[in-house]
Amino acid sequence: MTAVGRPLSFDREQALLSAMAVFWDRGYEGTSMADLTEAMGINRPSLYGAFGNKEELFAEALACYEAKEGAEITRLLNEMPTAREAIEATLRYNAHVYVEEGRPRGCMIVLSSLLGRPESTAIRALLAERRRVGENELRDRIERGQAQGDVHTDVDARNLAAFYTTVLQGMSITARDGATQSDLDRIVELAMSGWPSPGHGKSMRFRKKGYRRATE
Repeated sequence: MTAVGRPLSFDREQALLSAMAVFWDRGYEGTSMADLTEAMGINRPSLYGAFGNKEELFAEALACYEAKEGAEITRLLNEMPTAREAIEATLRYNAHVYVEEGRPRGCMIVLSSLLGRPESTAIRALLAERRRVGENELRDRIERGQAQGDVHTDVDARNLAAFYTTVLQGMSITARDGATQSDLDRIVELAMSGWPSPGHGKSMRFRKKGYRRATE
């Protein structure tokens, strides 16, 4: 917390954005306090006074990331007319932003989760919870599609949401490894070919009794 009666001598919002960019690029474990103070343009006492410790700063940077990066995802999930279109639009949007110039590649939440010391249990729990929230948002949209009739009622919305969440997480890592948007778009095409069909085509089905092909 900021010390009472001691005004900040720097732009707190800009410092937070700078910290977010470092955490996004290097992950929680890969970011040192020296990295943060250099990027934020402040000394350690100022950092501690304004944001608390590294863990607290990361949590605030993560919330900032979600607010900035998640707004378009929320819009797509809410405004696209069908669940399939909403999920595909979400994948295609991320295929673009994961490789956008001038920003770290991939998803901050996914990439920060790849490594961690045993003592960083609170950070791992925070990231796991944020991933669950994202998956639940996809599941809610699929269930809304079922209620509106554009997703078959025998589809297990939880399994389907887990599948597309896994695709998104894989795309994030692939983007960090150097994939192009064309590479990611091809992944999206293949992933959407598995969308469950209400009919009896060859597309994959995510039935409530488990995942299998419709023709099995």
